This record gives sequence, C-alpha cells and structure tokens, in this order.
Amino acid sequence: MLAAAGALPAGPGWAFEFKYDGVRVIADVRSGRVEAFSRNLNDITATYPELGELAGLLGGRSAVLDGEVVALETDRPLFARLQQRMHVAIPSPALVASVPVLYYVFDLLELDGEDLTALPYATRRDRLAQLDLTSEHVRVPVRFLEVDGRTVLQAAELAGMEGVVAKRLAAPYRPGKRSADWTKVPLVKTQEVLVIGWKPGAGRRSGTIGSLLLAVHDDHDRLVFAGHVGTGFTDAALTHLQKELAPLTRTTAPVGDVPREHARHAHWVEPCLIGEVAFRNWTPDGRLRHPSWRGLRTDRAASSIRRAAEPIPPPSQGTVIGAMQTPDGRWRVEAVRRNRQDFYRLIHGDNIVDGLSIATVQRLLDEAGVHLGDLIDARQPSASGAA
Repeated sequence: MLAAAGALPAGPGWAFEFKYDGVRVIADVRSGRVEAFSRNLNDITATYPELGELAGLLGGRSAVLDGEVVALETDRPLFARLQQRMHVAIPSPALVASVPVLYYVFDLLELDGEDLTALPYATRRDRLAQLDLTSEHVRVPVRFLEVDGRTVLQAAELAGMEGVVAKRLAAPYRPGKRSADWTKVPLVKTQEVLVIGWKPGAGRRSGTIGSLLLAVHDDHDRLVFAGHVGTGFTDAALTHLQKELAPLTRTTAPVGDVPREHARHAHWVEPCLIGEVAFRNWTPDGRLRHPSWRGLRTDRAASSIRRAAEPIPPPSQGTVIGAMQTPDGRWRVEAVRRNRQDFYRLIHGDNIVDGLSIATVQRLLDEAGVHLGDLIDARQPSASGAA
C-alpha cells in the first residue's frame, strides 16, 4: 500500500506517523527464516542481514510485515548514508558494522497464516504492538493518536524527519495500491527521475561527472526532459554513477526536447537508471528548480517514473491576523489565529507549512539564507515596486 501526497488531514479518525527517509521493505517471516522484498518485489534478503533478528523476535510465529529500512546519521534517518548499503547485494561484515540499518515496522499484514489486510489500520497496529518487535536493528515506530496533525508535523521538522504520514484508522491495507487513506505530507519535496545523460565536470570534478541530465514520463507516457542536477553528490556517489552509466552509453538523446545549452558536450545513456532529487518546485516549462541529488533508487521500475502529482493545497484554516514577507515576495510568514490559538504559517512558492512557532520559522528561514529581520509588512510596498 502506497501513500498519496496531500494536505494534512484534520478531524477525528486519523493516526500520524513520522515519514522515514529510507526504502520500503516487506518482510516474510516463517519457519524461523526471514525473506525481505523491495517495493518492486526484488529479493533483498542478503542485502539487509540485520532483518534476520525478526525470526527470534517472533519466537517461531509466522508473519508478513511492512516497514522502512533506514540508516541513521546522528540519530536521524539519512538517505545518503543508506546509499552505501542499497547497492550492495551481499555486504561484508565490515560494511554491516560501519553502516548498520534499522527496520521500522509499521504494519502487520499476516500473522500465523491469518490475512489481516482487510482489518482496519487501528486493529492491525494494535496487533503489531502486541508482538513487541524491538531489538538492536528492529523497531516499531511511534504513532500519534488524538492529536492535531500540525503538531506532529512540527515535531517531525524539529527532529529532522522527512515529514508525516497520516493513516485513516478505519482503512484496510490495499496491497500495491496508492490511496489517500495514507496521506503523506513531506517537509522536503522529492522527485524520482530517469538519468538520460551526463556532462563532464570541471575544476575539482575534472575527469568525472559534472551534472546529470534528467527526464520523467508525462501524463501521456512520453519521456520528457526535466532539467539537470549538479549538486548533492559525494565522491563515492560519483564513482558509483560512472560505473553504472558506462555500459548504458548511446549516441543520441533519449528525448527530443533537450535545450541546446544542456545538450552541448552531453554523453547520452539509455533511460533506465533511476534516481531521486530534492527540489524547490517545478518551473512553468517543466524543469526541476534547484534540484539536489539524493541517490539512486533500485526499488522502482523505469516505466513508473513520472512527475509526481502536486498535493492539493490545504483549505484556509483560521484567520490571518498579520503577515510579513521578503521584499521580493518569495517568502511569506503569516500569523494565524484559530480557536483562540495562535500559530505561524510559512509559505514559499507552493510549499505551505502550518502550525509553527516563531522560533521554528526563524530556523527554517535561516537555513534558506533568509533573515527574519529582513521581512517587511506584507501590506507595505516592496522597494522593487516603488516608483
């Protein structure tokens, strides 16, 4: 079951979980053996030997579990660190020791031969909690009940998490289906992409990759150019990319709409290598704005890589009692009052984060290179608009 992007649900009937920065893994435990499968059902049992702990934790019982494998960096999941394990079919003991993974189990699909997928999420989660799956490399993540989702989203932001997933308490588990019964609200926008080429680097990157040329499928299943990415690479990632791209070389561009400035000096490859980037938003001509490389994805099919649907903006909640913005209008901070409670809303392009304290607003702005003291009253004309 896959989560759909959307606005943070309000009202009763929902539980909230942190969104972890890792890869989905289905674990099948029976007869004292553990088999692990990726989202596209590739057998990855040998890739993550840590999941072998599940057999002992279940004490001879059989189960099918859904969860996320992550690698931690200073106590928070970091996808870039997980990259060191994702592409190694049989990791050495030294690699397992230096880059251990955790398996966060968030759903129970089958127990002792009983199919639980038709049961409500709340029931499945209660049954999962009773199994007490806690060990060095296995955890059951916290779920938040009877709380305002905005509070959980703020906690996720403060903890450095990827976002929040809201799950309808009454919802069954729908294998392989994307459903709004699981609604993901990311704090950082990400997009899966196909690598269609690369351009040589210069300076420190001379002799290696300078940037990757990217594409996605559009609504008509046509492969279209999506821009380029030249930041976010580690030296190890560049070395791995060169190795993966070398056998995929082709003489022509896989798409026909690559602008001349990007096509010049490009090395083209077959569009079968899948990556993920973080980015600000999409430009009007369908290019990724300010993308940063996050890593390769081996748990996706090339045909599934298309521009992610934009979440529907949440309806206006509360009364705006004040607003400030940067002189260019790109960043806006609103003070909002709802039910005698005040909070702040941060708006940048089509990104809206609600329920923030002023300290969190200031930290988010600082990380973006914007100083809170530079904001002006939103009703005040900016200097660029003055006569």
